[in-house]
Amino acid sequence: MKRLTEFDQLADPTFSTAVIDWQRSHGRHTLPWQNTTDGYRIWLSEIMLQQTQVAAVLGYYARFLERFPSVQALAEAPLDDVMAHWSGLGYYTRARNLHACARRVVLEYGGVFPGDPALLAELPGIGRSTAAAIAAFSSGARAAIMDGNVKRVFARVFGIDQYPGEKRVEDALWRRADALLPEEGIEAYTQGLMDLGATLCTRSRPDCPRCPLRARCVAHATDRTAQLPIRKPKKTSPEKRAALLVVLDRGQVLLEQRPGSGIWGGLMSLPEADGHLGIEVQAMQSSGVAAAAAQFGAVEDIQALRPLVHVFTHYKLHIAPWQVTLSARAGASARHVWWDLERIDAAPLPAPVKKLLLALARPGLFDDLPATPTL
Repeated sequence: MKRLTEFDQLADPTFSTAVIDWQRSHGRHTLPWQNTTDGYRIWLSEIMLQQTQVAAVLGYYARFLERFPSVQALAEAPLDDVMAHWSGLGYYTRARNLHACARRVVLEYGGVFPGDPALLAELPGIGRSTAAAIAAFSSGARAAIMDGNVKRVFARVFGIDQYPGEKRVEDALWRRADALLPEEGIEAYTQGLMDLGATLCTRSRPDCPRCPLRARCVAHATDRTAQLPIRKPKKTSPEKRAALLVVLDRGQVLLEQRPGSGIWGGLMSLPEADGHLGIEVQAMQSSGVAAAAAQFGAVEDIQALRPLVHVFTHYKLHIAPWQVTLSARAGASARHVWWDLERIDAAPLPAPVKKLLLALARPGLFDDLPATPTL
């Protein structure tokens, strides 16, 4: 008698059949990156959808394609232009990798994305799951995905009561995902897993009555949909502070090029009077701000602006913006540029900085928003 391997034990053709049938009848079919085998459009959508909801991506996707209609156009564009069109989507490493990946695809593959998931996974910003999704939708490649939606579906359906981000658990999920791949219909199956996690098997209030996997779902049977998947153990998020200089002169604001890596890497931002310091460090006073701003010219006036808070993945930043008006400019360094305030919406800025400067350029724009927490 043949001994069953773990792969054989995990295999279950009825699972993929249920997902495929449901997707074809009830899944999403009208998203702008669907109904195409264009590797560029599929790749762009998959990168944008990493850690970002569909609703937030839709507008960016359309504007990005309008400016960069092909991978060649993206590869030839200046990085600053790419960053400007990405501004507001967050996780800016994605945009830098996007640009680098476009150049690689043009240089190494003649502008055509490879259909092999292994080759795709070697390109900047494309991991194993994203490579599988791109290959499945563009070339029909039979490869497993394992994004956050799929982890949630698997954790609930199969009753996995361990944190799915732990390597040992994640490796087991990948083995199961490989074993469950259908022989046919990979596009509908891949999209179906995504759709189930996004529309029915949601993090809160899952719509179990409409789920095609309800009859086999361990979490549903044991009333544990609220507990599964197991959440990542919480860590205390540190808090830091920073003083930003809004240096104004003759209708222009001084912007500073951020380093290529790190927080807001590759974007423009406002000069900082001090670094991202611990919250216990005393906040900078106007005299310190004046001293820091003196390198940019003769300081005429200083005003404290409304403080704001921005949450990164690994810490919370309390931002104290200071408006500095000059009576005369000093010579700017290579990493600084004077930008017309009236066209600040075109600058490649992180979202909180752009919002701050738009409020200065267009008074009253954000008056109806709730007050920002103070320091």
